[in-house]
Amino acid sequence: MSIVYIYLGVLHFTNTDFYYPYMPNFIPFHKEMILLSGVAEIVLGFLLLFKKARIYALWGIILMLVTFMLVHFNMLIPQNSLGNPLYLLIIRILIQFFLIYCCWFYIKQPKV
Repeated sequence: MSIVYIYLGVLHFTNTDFYYPYMPNFIPFHKEMILLSGVAEIVLGFLLLFKKARIYALWGIILMLVTFMLVHFNMLIPQNSLGNPLYLLIIRILIQFFLIYCCWFYIKQPKV
């Protein structure tokens, strides 16, 4: 999970133009928000590697994923779908909920 978040965060810097069409118009400072979300993904991905920071990283990932829901729900509006079929957009939202659940499940596990 750590490697995936770090990799996706790096993509925000190496492929910034890819993310512009996904940014809803009601969110200001598109480039800055893309880069900030990349930093968040990289930092949280690294924090997952450290046992003492892992719970905080998981809470941060939950917060980040909930925030990203704005983008996913905005894409359900037909003119904002970027040509993606509705079923793919719904699957994408379901994946977000699954990732949130995975973080929550780990947080709630008894610590030994």
